[in-house]
Amino acid sequence: MTTTTQKPLPKANRRKGRSTEEKVFGVIKWASIVFFVIIAVFPLIYMIGLSFKPISEVFRNPDGIIPSWSELSSMETYREVLRPVDQGGQGFLVFLRNSAIVALATMLITVFLAILAAYAAARLRFAGAKLVTWVILIVYLFPAVVIAIPLFVLFSRMGIRNSLYGLMIVYVAQTIPVALYMLRSYFQTVPAELEEAGLVDGLSRTGVLWRITIPLAAPAIAAVALYVFMIAWNEFLFALLFLTESRDLWTLPLGVHQLDSTEVPATLLMAGSVIITLPVVVLFFAAERFLTEGLTAGGVKG
Repeated sequence: MTTTTQKPLPKANRRKGRSTEEKVFGVIKWASIVFFVIIAVFPLIYMIGLSFKPISEVFRNPDGIIPSWSELSSMETYREVLRPVDQGGQGFLVFLRNSAIVALATMLITVFLAILAAYAAARLRFAGAKLVTWVILIVYLFPAVVIAIPLFVLFSRMGIRNSLYGLMIVYVAQTIPVALYMLRSYFQTVPAELEEAGLVDGLSRTGVLWRITIPLAAPAIAAVALYVFMIAWNEFLFALLFLTESRDLWTLPLGVHQLDSTEVPATLLMAGSVIITLPVVVLFFAAERFLTEGLTAGGVKG
């Protein structure tokens, strides 16, 4: 009985087969990237293009995306959106100021408190440390609509419902759990030997935190700060419940919601949407490196 063995393919043929497969998958990869980029970017481009056009021009040429130079230079829709109400505008400059105050204050307070709480949960040993962390995170998982009505009643009785301070309190309570969880995971990746060396050199526990741990955790802190800012900047439900009665206290989501009606031209809605979107996009690209490093490094340990 004789057996036949197949000769292996020559190296040139194997290289040819691999190169063909690599070319095919390379084409598929780039075609997929281009396809999904178009899907993601085209609505944004269309929104920006419409935001510069007067509504009469949109009716005449609804397919025209690229605005003319005169439309770009005049920026009439943005002027009308930002102009005060008593001057015939939509008052978005006030909304922009309110959103900036609320978002920045929420970000600073949340990050400060989350750093202290996360460091204590990651480094200090006390009874129920893990339980406290998980309970705080579980509270964050409750839908906002479940606690909206109780908070509405409570803040009304306390007299802080119709104010930016009350809204900040709610936002801080909403964002601290997730910020604590993210920073705790990152602090656990910082070598404890570095902190022990600082303690040996005479630093207090607070000194170790501010001089050693926080500089090493800067990417994670930046990522958490950006995440908290985006939550406070875009939040709508609690702003609607707490601030509806006072237009001077409205934030940008409420202003954009007001433009979404048949009485206001769609171009003004597009301009308002650009105003609320642009700051977050700019901050995201400015802190992209910190955001990537913070999220990936914080996921090493749980």
